[in-house]
Amino acid sequence: MKLSIYFLVFLVFISFKISHSAKGKEQFNDDDFSEFEEFDDEEEVTVKPQTKPSHTQNENNKQVKEEEIENQQTIYRKLDDDDDEDEVIVEEDDDNDEFSYFADEEEFIGYDSEKVQGGSKTPRSQEEPKITIAKVPLHLRSNWDSFYLEMLMAAGLVVYFLNFVFGKGKNQKLATAWFEKHRALLESNFALVGDDGKPEIENPGLRKESENVYILWCSGRTLMEGMLIELRLLKRQDLVAVIGQILRPSTDQLIIKVNLDEMDNFVFACGTKKAAGKLAKEMTDITTYCPEKKSGDKFGLGAQFVVHSELSEVAAAILRDHKVMAVINKNPELFEFFHFSDQYSGPKQQEEAQPTKLPQVKSTLVFGYNFPKDSLVSDSLESMKPLMQLTLYLIDKLSHLRLSKDAKSKAEKNRSKVEEAFLKATHAARAEMAQSLREEKKRKERERIMSLDDPEKQRKWEEKEQKRQMKRRAPKMKTLKIKPM
Repeated sequence: MKLSIYFLVFLVFISFKISHSAKGKEQFNDDDFSEFEEFDDEEEVTVKPQTKPSHTQNENNKQVKEEEIENQQTIYRKLDDDDDEDEVIVEEDDDNDEFSYFADEEEFIGYDSEKVQGGSKTPRSQEEPKITIAKVPLHLRSNWDSFYLEMLMAAGLVVYFLNFVFGKGKNQKLATAWFEKHRALLESNFALVGDDGKPEIENPGLRKESENVYILWCSGRTLMEGMLIELRLLKRQDLVAVIGQILRPSTDQLIIKVNLDEMDNFVFACGTKKAAGKLAKEMTDITTYCPEKKSGDKFGLGAQFVVHSELSEVAAAILRDHKVMAVINKNPELFEFFHFSDQYSGPKQQEEAQPTKLPQVKSTLVFGYNFPKDSLVSDSLESMKPLMQLTLYLIDKLSHLRLSKDAKSKAEKNRSKVEEAFLKATHAARAEMAQSLREEKKRKERERIMSLDDPEKQRKWEEKEQKRQMKRRAPKMKTLKIKPM
């Protein structure tokens, strides 16, 4: 063990001696100052010594080596003392002409060579190019076939405008002619004709709602609130509607709506198949009280008519009247529909939420008539006078119509059933609404109590509220009374 240690110490000593002798030889090597000869890659720099040593190479001459070592040590001290003032020489290219490539004809294809003098270029003189302006013809040509689309649109606009003017005039002329034919009859039966009581109306009479709708309000007659007459004429002012009339023909209509002060409980409707089907689909009272339809043949009407009646007694009283049947059979094409109801609430309302109360109803009579096809002829409107007389006759008849006991009890049963069904269907909604109202009432009462500055009242109110809640949560007990023996 000791021998190995001695051997290692010996090896370390020998290696130290060898390295020391090698360092002594290398300290005079020319590569000691090689670290100062590293320059940037982009520019080449060399150090210019102040005194150039002689380059006589004589390895055996000791004096030459000593002079070289002194010169190198002098340069080292100079560089160490004055690093910022190193004197360098930048090698420059022998070729001083930086712009010589401009003289190369292959550098610029398609261009003439340029004269280069002393690094500056002199461009050649170029001639200005000649500009030739093409002769473009005017856009207005003698050939008008190129504007057939524009001419077609302009012609369409002209036709639409002319149709609007003439259609508007025809509707106004028809409405005025009807009013003049029936004015004497209306004024003899109503105290006010064309006056709905609004102060802004200066000239009472037929009032224009739109280009094809005119209304007339009449009042001042016993047993009724008033009568609203509506003239629903064709849209003659609209060219699209006129084209639609060719595909689906229709006629001008006269709608009369009367609000009675009092009438018995019944719902009745009759009319053409198309009109009666529309009423049964849209009107709530007909759908609810008389969903079944009967043919008009059973009541002396033609097969093209349909009858909806809640009570057969009412249908017989209206359709077995010879005056009514005489007017309808004389001009069947002018008759559209009758709709008499004490539960009239208008068309069905498309509501997303379930209603919580029954709709308001009125005793209403609605009459629907058609204008004659040649209604623009003045004499053709004379055939509509019997229809207005029939309307006044039915107003008086239905106001005084009284049902029998059986019919009246049946009508009352029907209305009570409808009310019960409605209450069952809306029980959950009404209960939720009542609960929300109670909670709102309690919340307001609590806010009122808490806003007071009396803690005694607040404490009493809280105790009272706790007792009420405990009583409500307590199970309900039934007491049974036992009779003594």
